[in-house]
Amino acid sequence: MGTFDNKLLLSDYDNTLHYTEAALREGGALPPISPRNLEAIRYWMDQGGRFAVATGRALAAFRRQAEGIPMNAPSIVDNGAAIYDLTRGEYLVRRFLPESVLDHLAAVMAAFPGVSLELYPEAGPVQVMRPSDWNDKHAQLTGLPFQEITSPDRNQVVLPLVKALFIGRLGELEALCGFAAGRGWLADYEMIFSSDHLLEMTAKGANKGDMALRLRELCGCGELICVGDHANDLPMLRAADQAFAPANAIDEVLSSGAQVVCHCLDGALAEVVAALA
Repeated sequence: MGTFDNKLLLSDYDNTLHYTEAALREGGALPPISPRNLEAIRYWMDQGGRFAVATGRALAAFRRQAEGIPMNAPSIVDNGAAIYDLTRGEYLVRRFLPESVLDHLAAVMAAFPGVSLELYPEAGPVQVMRPSDWNDKHAQLTGLPFQEITSPDRNQVVLPLVKALFIGRLGELEALCGFAAGRGWLADYEMIFSSDHLLEMTAKGANKGDMALRLRELCGCGELICVGDHANDLPMLRAADQAFAPANAIDEVLSSGAQVVCHCLDGALAEVVAALA
């Protein structure tokens, strides 16, 4: 019997397991993942625990980073739109945006001319309307080039879509959420901030919380432990039997009731494993 038998540990990737914020903001090189974190993950798995990453990134943007992370459970990708088994090379669960989302996206982009839009199809390149400097830095960080489009219409967009990402100032994106809510669209979509200038849109139920519970079921584990730093992690932190947050998390996460550990750069995940031992 191992110390962590029957337990599933899920960690967000960016700024929880691996500090990427400075590289994205400044366009510089990524620091390595904390060796403490990698050592702790191996210890967790050696002691019978299941471990995986739950990331807002699309699969293609995470696959290269995943090669250096020890995992023994499928990953949650696309901000909770899918569960993917990297070992078997196949999706276990996927939830696509309905095709009707294109009409809604067109209305949003007409109403908010200062907002950029990234679209993530199941297959094919990331598509961007009104690319900004952020899109260029994001492409550099993830290694995913993008294709520019002029409108989110059926003649240009590759379907089906896994998620849409709005990029803009916080006030604009908050107004965008209100625009969508006022039209009753939130019954069909998850709209969750993943930073103060990024707003994610996925199908209803395609969030990290619902997928964390589904993954626990798929793994046959009894206890779910989750670690995350931003608003898009809150659904899985609320779903968890035990929730943790690195000290660099946003205020909403720090005040959510999650147990706060050290900064991501100092090995936050290692501190989580130590607390659970």
